[in-house]
Amino acid sequence: MCLRSIVAVTDTARMGIGLAALGRPGYLNVGHGIDVGDDHSVRALRDRAFEVLDGAYESGVRWFDTARSYGRGEEFLGAWLRRRGIVAGDVTVSSKWGYRYTADWEVDADVHEVKDLSLAHLRRQLPETREHLGDYLSVYQIHSATIDSGVLADEGVLSFLADMRDGGTRVGLSTSGVGQAEVIDLARLSGAFDTVQSTWNLLERSAGQALGKARDAGMTVIVKEGLANGRLTARGDVTGFAAAARTRGLAPDALALAAVLAQPWSDVVLSGAATVGQLRENLAARDVGFDDDLDAALAGLAEEPGEYWRRRSALRWT
Repeated sequence: MCLRSIVAVTDTARMGIGLAALGRPGYLNVGHGIDVGDDHSVRALRDRAFEVLDGAYESGVRWFDTARSYGRGEEFLGAWLRRRGIVAGDVTVSSKWGYRYTADWEVDADVHEVKDLSLAHLRRQLPETREHLGDYLSVYQIHSATIDSGVLADEGVLSFLADMRDGGTRVGLSTSGVGQAEVIDLARLSGAFDTVQSTWNLLERSAGQALGKARDAGMTVIVKEGLANGRLTARGDVTGFAAAARTRGLAPDALALAAVLAQPWSDVVLSGAATVGQLRENLAARDVGFDDDLDAALAGLAEEPGEYWRRRSALRWT
């Protein structure tokens, strides 16, 4: 694999912040409950979100990603953008439709989100997104498109998104699961999408080739879950990874995200930080040298995709 030729990654615009762990009291990142603490009030979580967003912006981050299903993520982000007086054209705001938040602000809910990729749901959710984000919304994505969902063959959905595109909003899709590469290829060949947001990390690398082709075709590649929902942090379960990071004087999350930044097809790499401290550690990846030798040393971490996604589905919401 030919990685980006770098000594250190210093392009601040390439790091973004996602609100999956900031917009609701429960999420499936390892240790999320510790980060949130005991106060699950809307005000407490909003204040925490504002602190992290402030830290991201002041550190040069200009891409902010949320979704209808991220609890109050869109609401928090829109309020923060207006409070700071940020001009819409100075940041990129992406959101996603297709999942509905159902946990009612509870951490131990039986069901946290429900998927519905129908045209009717798209028509319902877009006005909700625009209510919170207004003119800041610049990228609107299908949330977790899969082959089985049929959404990429839904002429009604594709026509609706094409109209949005003609109106100046970029459209995209996010992917998850063992079939990511197939979905990315189908989206690329359709010519209907401007962006793709996919999972890629040192444990789950199966989408890499497809993402490279998507970028070559002109799509912006956004990488999520670069820390494998916390498995590639000091709290994680990956044997030897934390020790490997320490031998290089690095925090595990900085090393893991540096690996994603080094991929020649990655345009934007999202931090899913839930605290300012985590954000600082994540953003330190921008200053980490990562080369082919280091990539080869960590190649053995890769898991079989089916096993990786099985482990992810078994993570607890906390």
